[in-house]
Amino acid sequence: MVSRIVLNTISYHGKGAIEKIPEELQARGYKKAFVCSDPDLLKFGVTQKVTDLLDKVGFPYSVYSEIKPNPTIENVQHGVEAFKVSGADCIVTIGGGSSMDTAKAIGIIIENPEFADVRSLEGVAPTKKHAVFTIAVPTTAGTAAEVTINYVITDVEKKRKFVCVDTNDIPEIAVVDPDMMSSMPKGLTAATGMDALTHAIEGYITKGACTISDMFHLEAIRLISENLRGAVQNTEAGREGMALGQYIAGMGFSNVGLGIVHSMAHGLSALYDTPHGVACAIILPTGLEYNKSVAGERYRAVGKAMGVEGIDAMTAEEAADATIAAVKKLSEDVGIPTNLKGILKEEDVQFLAESAFADACCPGNPRDTSVEEIAELYRSLM
Repeated sequence: MVSRIVLNTISYHGKGAIEKIPEELQARGYKKAFVCSDPDLLKFGVTQKVTDLLDKVGFPYSVYSEIKPNPTIENVQHGVEAFKVSGADCIVTIGGGSSMDTAKAIGIIIENPEFADVRSLEGVAPTKKHAVFTIAVPTTAGTAAEVTINYVITDVEKKRKFVCVDTNDIPEIAVVDPDMMSSMPKGLTAATGMDALTHAIEGYITKGACTISDMFHLEAIRLISENLRGAVQNTEAGREGMALGQYIAGMGFSNVGLGIVHSMAHGLSALYDTPHGVACAIILPTGLEYNKSVAGERYRAVGKAMGVEGIDAMTAEEAADATIAAVKKLSEDVGIPTNLKGILKEEDVQFLAESAFADACCPGNPRDTSVEEIAELYRSLM
């Protein structure tokens, strides 16, 4: 089997990494940046940490902040028009997955105007040109959108999210600075961190897993398991460990795909606006139980990376159960709910199951599934 690995051309990691942004833009001869960031990051001065650096060297920019937590087709369309009006020739996107996904879609459409109908980007779109030159600066330790070839857009009219997979959308430069994540509240830190863990575990057991992605995913699982609790408490070591762990997870899953946990989570976010990381964290143990009969032999390595004691001496069944228990314990320790009670409505289950089955992440699930089986998984979480 041929394996393909797509990564950023350049990435910077560590405290103070954002200081590299102005020199990277200037060295390439760009003249004006389109800064894509959400309203809360502007309000609380997080975006300003980067724009102050641009101001210091006199690098012009305009700010686009019409971004919702689950970015919509309309967000993208307005962003494309704003980019055209701005006169910018590059993008600096600052934020979580929402800001970066919006920026990716904008950058793709600007360079590939034949895909102006945002829905036409769903799945693997045959774009010809790479997106507008982009520097991505994550402010959450979870989505790893700064290093992935994926982005997710919400179709409000059809009440669903759709996944776009395109090697042309990956930002050329990722700047992963833990100081940009220090203002994240506990709840958001926990949710995005569990999203990162879901990326790493689903990526490790997906049908497309390969030797290189396994290396990334197992190290990501170790880093996230060791550092998420500390990050929620806002320790410096925890923030640094999570910043690196979530990025490494992205290096893996972006190239090999995910599974039904993400498929099911996408629908919850589209229909109820449930935070994506929370949805993933709630569904992950159930997804692992469901996939155990097919991928259970891989769970031992996951549990070992999570620090499960004595796992080498366990039977395969015991190792799988211990690994699932460790996932549940980490989720509990950082305050994630254990079920979808109060979120999921019975009358929506069929629609959600059909949406999850049609989702781009579903084919990568290690166990072949069906709409009916996914519906039962949803009901088990009520």
